[in-house]
Amino acid sequence: MSTTLTDHDLINCQNWRYAVKQFDPSRKISMNHWSTLEQTLVLSPSSYGLQPYMFLVIDDVALRARLTVASYNQPKVADCSRFVVFAIRKDMDRAHVDRFIARTAKIRKVSVESLAGYRQTIIGDLIEGPRHAWIDHWSARQAYLALGNLLTSAATLGIDACPMEGFEPDKYDEILGLTPRHLGAVVACALGYRSPNDQHAHDAKVRFAAEDLVEYV
Repeated sequence: MSTTLTDHDLINCQNWRYAVKQFDPSRKISMNHWSTLEQTLVLSPSSYGLQPYMFLVIDDVALRARLTVASYNQPKVADCSRFVVFAIRKDMDRAHVDRFIARTAKIRKVSVESLAGYRQTIIGDLIEGPRHAWIDHWSARQAYLALGNLLTSAATLGIDACPMEGFEPDKYDEILGLTPRHLGAVVACALGYRSPNDQHAHDAKVRFAAEDLVEYV
Protein backbone atom coordinates (compact mmCIF):
# COMPACT_ATOMS: atom_id res chain seq x y z
CA MET A 1 0.00 0.00 0.00
CA SER A 2 1.42 3.38 -1.00
CA THR A 3 1.08 6.49 1.12
CA THR A 4 -0.96 9.42 -0.20
CA LEU A 5 0.68 12.08 1.99
CA THR A 6 4.27 13.19 2.27
CA ASP A 7 5.80 13.73 5.70
CA HIS A 8 5.63 17.47 5.02
CA ASP A 9 1.95 17.30 4.07
CA LEU A 10 1.04 15.43 7.26
CA ILE A 11 2.80 17.96 9.52
CA ASN A 12 1.16 20.81 7.60
CA CYS A 13 -2.25 19.27 8.30
CA GLN A 14 -1.42 19.03 12.01
CA ASN A 15 -0.23 22.63 12.15
CA TRP A 16 -3.32 23.82 10.27
CA ARG A 17 -5.67 22.03 12.65
CA TYR A 18 -6.89 23.74 15.79
CA ALA A 19 -9.90 23.50 18.09
CA VAL A 20 -12.31 25.74 16.21
CA LYS A 21 -14.21 28.14 18.43
CA GLN A 22 -16.54 29.59 15.79
CA PHE A 23 -17.92 27.70 12.79
CA ASP A 24 -19.36 29.10 9.57
CA PRO A 25 -22.96 27.77 9.62
CA SER A 26 -23.35 28.37 5.88
CA ARG A 27 -20.63 25.87 4.94
CA LYS A 28 -21.47 22.16 4.94
CA ILE A 29 -19.32 19.06 4.71
CA SER A 30 -19.93 17.27 1.43
CA MET A 31 -21.63 13.88 1.56
CA ASN A 32 -18.54 12.31 -0.01
CA HIS A 33 -16.25 13.73 2.68
CA TRP A 34 -18.71 12.84 5.42
CA SER A 35 -18.96 9.25 4.19
CA THR A 36 -15.17 9.07 4.43
CA LEU A 37 -15.13 10.46 7.96
CA GLU A 38 -17.88 8.04 8.99
CA GLN A 39 -15.70 5.19 7.80
CA THR A 40 -12.72 6.51 9.76
CA LEU A 41 -14.87 6.31 12.89
CA VAL A 42 -15.86 2.73 12.09
CA LEU A 43 -12.25 1.79 11.32
CA SER A 44 -10.86 3.30 14.52
CA PRO A 45 -8.74 1.02 16.72
CA SER A 46 -10.00 -0.23 20.07
CA SER A 47 -8.61 -2.64 22.65
CA TYR A 48 -9.44 -6.25 21.68
CA GLY A 49 -11.28 -4.66 18.73
CA LEU A 50 -14.38 -4.54 20.96
CA GLN A 51 -15.70 -1.11 19.87
CA PRO A 52 -17.56 -0.45 23.14
CA TYR A 53 -19.23 2.70 21.82
CA MET A 54 -21.73 4.33 19.50
CA PHE A 55 -21.29 7.46 17.40
CA LEU A 56 -24.43 9.60 17.36
CA VAL A 57 -24.49 12.11 14.49
CA ILE A 58 -26.92 14.83 15.56
CA ASP A 59 -28.56 16.49 12.56
CA ASP A 60 -31.92 17.35 14.12
CA VAL A 61 -32.05 21.14 14.63
CA ALA A 62 -34.27 20.93 17.72
CA LEU A 63 -31.98 18.40 19.36
CA ARG A 64 -28.96 20.55 18.54
CA ALA A 65 -30.66 23.50 20.24
CA ARG A 66 -31.27 21.48 23.41
CA LEU A 67 -27.72 20.13 23.37
CA THR A 68 -26.41 23.67 22.99
CA VAL A 69 -28.01 24.60 26.30
CA ALA A 70 -26.53 21.46 27.88
CA SER A 71 -23.14 22.52 26.46
CA TYR A 72 -23.05 25.77 28.43
CA ASN A 73 -24.55 27.58 25.42
CA GLN A 74 -21.58 27.05 23.12
CA PRO A 75 -22.86 28.13 19.67
CA LYS A 76 -20.58 25.69 17.83
CA VAL A 77 -22.99 22.85 18.69
CA ALA A 78 -25.67 24.44 16.53
CA ASP A 79 -23.44 26.14 13.95
CA CYS A 80 -21.17 23.27 12.91
CA SER A 81 -21.95 21.14 9.88
CA ARG A 82 -21.88 17.81 11.75
CA PHE A 83 -22.04 17.18 15.48
CA VAL A 84 -20.97 13.79 16.80
CA VAL A 85 -21.61 12.51 20.31
CA PHE A 86 -19.41 9.62 21.44
CA ALA A 87 -21.39 7.35 23.75
CA ILE A 88 -19.97 4.31 25.51
CA ARG A 89 -21.81 1.08 26.23
CA LYS A 90 -22.31 1.32 29.99
CA ASP A 91 -21.19 -1.59 32.18
CA MET A 92 -20.19 -3.74 29.22
CA ASP A 93 -21.23 -7.37 29.62
CA ARG A 94 -20.89 -10.83 28.07
CA ALA A 95 -23.63 -10.07 25.57
CA HIS A 96 -21.49 -7.42 23.86
CA VAL A 97 -18.44 -9.68 23.88
CA ASP A 98 -20.48 -12.50 22.32
CA ARG A 99 -21.84 -10.13 19.68
CA PHE A 100 -18.28 -9.13 18.82
CA ILE A 101 -17.11 -12.76 18.69
CA ALA A 102 -20.02 -13.67 16.38
CA ARG A 103 -19.15 -10.74 14.11
CA THR A 104 -15.49 -11.77 14.06
CA ALA A 105 -16.41 -15.33 13.12
CA LYS A 106 -18.62 -14.09 10.28
CA ILE A 107 -16.12 -11.61 8.85
CA ARG A 108 -13.12 -13.93 9.09
CA LYS A 109 -15.09 -17.00 8.03
CA VAL A 110 -14.21 -19.10 11.05
CA SER A 111 -16.33 -20.87 13.62
CA VAL A 112 -17.42 -19.23 16.86
CA GLU A 113 -15.99 -22.26 18.65
CA SER A 114 -12.53 -21.57 17.24
CA LEU A 115 -12.61 -18.18 19.01
CA ALA A 116 -13.49 -19.62 22.43
CA GLY A 117 -10.02 -18.97 23.80
CA TYR A 118 -10.03 -15.35 22.64
CA ARG A 119 -13.52 -14.87 24.08
CA GLN A 120 -12.43 -16.23 27.46
CA THR A 121 -9.39 -13.94 27.49
CA ILE A 122 -11.68 -10.93 27.04
CA ILE A 123 -14.20 -12.18 29.58
CA GLY A 124 -11.49 -12.97 32.10
CA ASP A 125 -9.99 -9.52 31.72
CA LEU A 126 -12.92 -7.14 31.31
CA ILE A 127 -15.97 -8.93 32.68
CA GLU A 128 -14.69 -11.19 35.46
CA GLY A 129 -11.34 -9.53 36.14
CA PRO A 130 -10.48 -6.49 38.30
CA ARG A 131 -10.72 -4.11 35.37
CA HIS A 132 -14.50 -4.55 35.32
CA ALA A 133 -14.66 -2.30 38.39
CA TRP A 134 -13.76 0.60 36.11
CA ILE A 135 -15.02 -0.77 32.80
CA ASP A 136 -16.83 2.45 31.88
CA HIS A 137 -13.53 4.35 32.17
CA TRP A 138 -11.89 1.70 30.00
CA SER A 139 -14.63 2.09 27.41
CA ALA A 140 -14.26 5.89 27.46
CA ARG A 141 -10.58 5.50 26.63
CA GLN A 142 -11.53 3.51 23.56
CA ALA A 143 -13.92 6.27 22.51
CA TYR A 144 -11.09 8.79 22.78
CA LEU A 145 -9.02 6.68 20.39
CA ALA A 146 -11.84 7.08 17.86
CA LEU A 147 -12.01 10.80 18.57
CA GLY A 148 -8.30 11.21 17.86
CA ASN A 149 -8.66 9.27 14.63
CA LEU A 150 -11.55 11.50 13.58
CA LEU A 151 -9.62 14.70 14.32
CA THR A 152 -6.61 13.63 12.29
CA SER A 153 -8.73 12.35 9.42
CA ALA A 154 -10.75 15.57 9.29
CA ALA A 155 -7.60 17.70 9.22
CA THR A 156 -6.21 15.57 6.40
CA LEU A 157 -9.33 16.39 4.36
CA GLY A 158 -9.16 20.10 5.22
CA ILE A 159 -12.18 19.87 7.52
CA ASP A 160 -12.21 21.73 10.80
CA ALA A 161 -13.15 20.18 14.12
CA CYS A 162 -13.39 20.86 17.82
CA PRO A 163 -13.35 18.09 20.45
CA MET A 164 -15.69 18.90 23.33
CA GLU A 165 -15.85 17.81 26.94
CA GLY A 166 -17.60 21.03 27.93
CA PHE A 167 -21.11 19.67 28.36
CA GLU A 168 -23.33 18.06 30.99
CA PRO A 169 -23.23 14.30 30.31
CA ASP A 170 -26.36 13.52 32.33
CA LYS A 171 -28.35 16.06 30.33
CA TYR A 172 -26.98 14.72 27.06
CA ASP A 173 -28.03 11.23 28.12
CA GLU A 174 -31.52 12.50 28.92
CA ILE A 175 -31.95 14.54 25.74
CA LEU A 176 -30.72 11.74 23.50
CA GLY A 177 -32.50 8.95 25.38
CA LEU A 178 -29.25 7.11 26.04
CA THR A 179 -29.82 5.70 29.52
CA PRO A 180 -32.55 3.19 28.52
CA ARG A 181 -30.15 1.98 25.82
CA HIS A 182 -27.38 1.47 28.40
CA LEU A 183 -25.30 4.16 26.72
CA GLY A 184 -23.62 7.22 28.16
CA ALA A 185 -22.14 10.31 26.47
CA VAL A 186 -18.45 10.85 27.23
CA VAL A 187 -17.19 13.36 24.64
CA ALA A 188 -18.38 15.14 21.50
CA CYS A 189 -16.92 16.64 18.36
CA ALA A 190 -18.13 19.53 16.21
CA LEU A 191 -17.03 19.42 12.56
CA GLY A 192 -17.34 21.84 9.66
CA TYR A 193 -15.47 24.90 8.53
CA ARG A 194 -14.01 27.75 10.56
CA SER A 195 -15.68 31.13 10.45
CA PRO A 196 -13.54 33.94 9.02
CA ASN A 197 -14.42 35.77 12.24
CA ASP A 198 -12.80 33.15 14.49
CA GLN A 199 -9.79 35.04 15.79
CA HIS A 200 -8.33 31.86 17.27
CA ALA A 201 -7.60 30.62 13.74
CA HIS A 202 -4.59 32.94 13.70
CA ASP A 203 -3.23 32.04 17.14
CA ALA A 204 0.20 30.43 17.18
CA LYS A 205 0.04 26.78 18.21
CA VAL A 206 1.52 26.37 21.69
CA ARG A 207 3.30 23.09 22.35
CA PHE A 208 6.29 22.10 24.45
CA ALA A 209 9.42 21.33 22.46
CA ALA A 210 9.83 17.76 21.25
CA GLU A 211 12.75 17.20 23.59
CA ASP A 212 10.48 18.05 26.53
CA LEU A 213 7.80 15.55 25.48
CA VAL A 214 9.60 12.73 23.67
CA GLU A 215 12.14 10.56 25.45
CA TYR A 216 14.14 7.77 23.83
CA VAL A 217 15.06 4.97 26.23
